[in-house]
Amino acid sequence: MSIDSQVEDMILRKGLTAPRVTPERIQELVDRVSHTYEVRGTSTFCHAFLDGKFYLATGHSACVSPENFDEGVRRIVAFSNMATAMRKKLW
Repeated sequence: MSIDSQVEDMILRKGLTAPRVTPERIQELVDRVSHTYEVRGTSTFCHAFLDGKFYLATGHSACVSPENFDEGVRRIVAFSNMATAMRKKLW
């Protein structure tokens, strides 16, 4: 169970139902996010945009040695870092 789900359960158990941001609302926003990649040397960046225009976050990935650079691996790491930062910003 994610921390978001745990907190949501706690809020509902306590009867705290005033208007608020919910995990469902965050997921609705996440579903509207697009992302792009940018590679500079051994660094890979993943940029997130809400509705294709509002900048949310960037994830970064890099390797020390150019010999170890693998764009597929770097994209996965950059995307993961971006997704974490994006969710924090949306909350």
